[in-house]
Amino acid sequence: MKITKYDLKILSVLQENARSSLQEISARVGLSSTPCWNRIKKMEGAGIIQGYTVQVDPSVLGYRESVIVQVTLDNHSDETLFEFGKQLEKIPEVLEASLVSGDYDYYIRIAVKDTRDYERLLRESLYRIPGIRHTKSTFVLRTLKDRSIPLPSEPVHGANL
Repeated sequence: MKITKYDLKILSVLQENARSSLQEISARVGLSSTPCWNRIKKMEGAGIIQGYTVQVDPSVLGYRESVIVQVTLDNHSDETLFEFGKQLEKIPEVLEASLVSGDYDYYIRIAVKDTRDYERLLRESLYRIPGIRHTKSTFVLRTLKDRSIPLPSEPVHGANL
């Protein structure tokens, strides 16, 4: 099947506000409630809509700094990559971790309270993960854009719906 123009409109409304009521979504999309609900359920079932989240201001919870850590591993065996990923999942401050191409193996985004908190996290968590050869840390000064995948303007053929 394909992702239709209605599906794209639904996704746009939900990305804007995931708490929109079915009535709000239906009105903005131009469908009645039942077909709109069916499309949402179909996209959830197909994994296109992967969940609903709340965006929390990290500074309100004391996480005033964000750090991008670039990591190089000793080797790239499947076991090493798997174990590294498992260890990262145990660190709550790790917000994102991406296996990347280029000079480093991973880009990791970490939320910390301040530089001392980051030093603590390095010593107690990150540097205890076996197989790390090299790291480079960069503190984020300002985030200009965050979230929301760009939606195409036309229906997508061949999507898994």
